[in-house]
Amino acid sequence: MSTTWHPELTIPVSEDRDHIQGPADAQVTLVEYGDYQCPYCGAAYPILKQVQARMGERLRFVFRNFPISTSHPRAEQAAEAAEAAAAQGRFWEMHDLLYEHQARLRDEDLYAYAEQLGLDVGTFERELAEHVHAGRVHEDFMSGVRSGVNGTPTFYVNGARHDGPYDLETLLAVLEQAA
Repeated sequence: MSTTWHPELTIPVSEDRDHIQGPADAQVTLVEYGDYQCPYCGAAYPILKQVQARMGERLRFVFRNFPISTSHPRAEQAAEAAEAAAAQGRFWEMHDLLYEHQARLRDEDLYAYAEQLGLDVGTFERELAEHVHAGRVHEDFMSGVRSGVNGTPTFYVNGARHDGPYDLETLLAVLEQAA
């Protein structure tokens, strides 16, 4: 008799802590552990936007940081930039800009995005320089490690890791089945 291990989300989604789009009572919760410099996450980004548009209020989407700095040297700083934007109420706008301009993640690019979003750029720059949000990024990363994340993007559907493809048709089918 063999035991099959199915990785599950170890840290439940929390309205207080997580970055969430969609209603709390949605039929399906999709959690992504992502890296802003990862080309696969970049490819998944427009697919996720389509999935959200198609599923509407039936989907709650959660993003957690999982920067793989050994492969992506700008990922950690980009994640901290997203968290610095979150501190000013603009997480999702920064998240989208980072994925839409994945090839431009230098500090000066991040400052330009902060300015474009109307953030207090002085505060944003100081928080990045002092790594004010590094702890939050690390918490996300460690929650991913404990949940069995070993690459990006990694998705969890209602708490269970989705190990299949994440093209639009497959992901929609999995989410519809979960609903």
